[in-house]
Amino acid sequence: MREIKEHCGLFGVYNNEDASFLTFLGLYSLQHRGEESCGIVTFDGSGFHHYRGMGLVGEVFTEDKVKELKGYQAIGHVRYSTTGSTAVRNIQPLFANSYHLSLALAHNGNLINSLSLRKELESKGSIFQSSSDSEIILHLIMRSKKVTMVEKIFDALEKIRGAYSVIMMDKNGIIGIRDPLGFRPLCIGRRGESFFISSESCALDLVGAEFIKEVEPSEAVIIDKEGIHSYKMPKVSKKFAFCSFEHVYFSRPDSIIFGETVHLVREKLGEKLAQEHPVEGDCIIGVPDSGTSAALGFSKASGIPLEIGIIRNHYIGRTFIQPYQNKRELGVKVKFNLLREIIKNKRIVIVDDSIVRGTTSKIRVKNFRNMGAKEVHLRISCPPHRFGCVYGIDFPDAKKLIAHNMGIKEIEEFLEVDSLGYLSLEGMLSCFKHAKNYYCTACWSGKYPLKFHNVYKYSLEEEL
Repeated sequence: MREIKEHCGLFGVYNNEDASFLTFLGLYSLQHRGEESCGIVTFDGSGFHHYRGMGLVGEVFTEDKVKELKGYQAIGHVRYSTTGSTAVRNIQPLFANSYHLSLALAHNGNLINSLSLRKELESKGSIFQSSSDSEIILHLIMRSKKVTMVEKIFDALEKIRGAYSVIMMDKNGIIGIRDPLGFRPLCIGRRGESFFISSESCALDLVGAEFIKEVEPSEAVIIDKEGIHSYKMPKVSKKFAFCSFEHVYFSRPDSIIFGETVHLVREKLGEKLAQEHPVEGDCIIGVPDSGTSAALGFSKASGIPLEIGIIRNHYIGRTFIQPYQNKRELGVKVKFNLLREIIKNKRIVIVDDSIVRGTTSKIRVKNFRNMGAKEVHLRISCPPHRFGCVYGIDFPDAKKLIAHNMGIKEIEEFLEVDSLGYLSLEGMLSCFKHAKNYYCTACWSGKYPLKFHNVYKYSLEEEL
């Protein structure tokens, strides 16, 4: 069985009688991180309550369902699996109950030594209820012979390799953990006497919480009745690998990620892109939503006016789109509509965040041509994706990536654009706050911060 690789959103609440409702709101803000399924687990002082379902947060959690989840602490999860079959058994948060410990867990990331760990645990009698690698973390903690919760957590984490931001909850409080390289974001907020842990700060804004800090790489933060407690893993990494694609595409523009506001970073990416790949055009059109900020930066740097030429339909659930997956062109039209009056007889410069397979971009260019565009120039605010991601972002195998199989001129011809320009790797990294060796660039450079034999089998050489 292949393990499920995921990118997801996490949210947790401690010390608030409306914990389930606040978690619902938090997950709603993080919906962009996973549209496949969602779940919430609460604790009311005497017992745990949980509800999980397939679909969007607003579809799964009716008002009555939220009210049934009693408790003053809660954790929630939105999920989008990137490998393996969709199944109810893989919906998180996961929950385990034994005579000595009850624990709920939600995970964002991907473990690259999951198969060997799963085989080892099964040989010792563990019975898995899901195909998610997240359950491995839960089993390791539950099986630990250590005494305190912190010791159990670190004992488990000592065995796993890969990307993981995790929120857990026991009867005493909630816990936030970030892996030693810091691949995935995680932050803490406060509103009065209530505390929150979230994948992104935009969710804190919605519930009226003040952003306190980001959970640091190698850090475990425990929030209970005595306050916030911070613990560092026994083996702290001397390097980091913040996911660059969180800034380029994945995170919401109004979030603070890796110490920077995402919108402002994307604006800088657009400015740098205009410097590296200048073009003569009549208007700039950003592809909503992640391309909009970069398009603004490109417009500022180039002097070419920014226009709204693409209108996005924000009200598309997976249920509606699913029957049409084999009709990709219709799917693109359903999600995005073009404004003919803005495009006709114009030299259009499209700014987008990335090109993965290239099929959607090709259809989009065709649609611009059909609307009467005189020229179509495409500018991408990151380098060409040539390598797959093994740390939890939805990039397929390298052989399915257009830039893995084609050079820039070949892609330009395939897309039928008048010109194509990607932001350089150095140019992208120059737009980030931290030194370039703080970021993971594996999907562009092929330099993976954690070595592995293949996507699911980790090389036991440790690089901490």
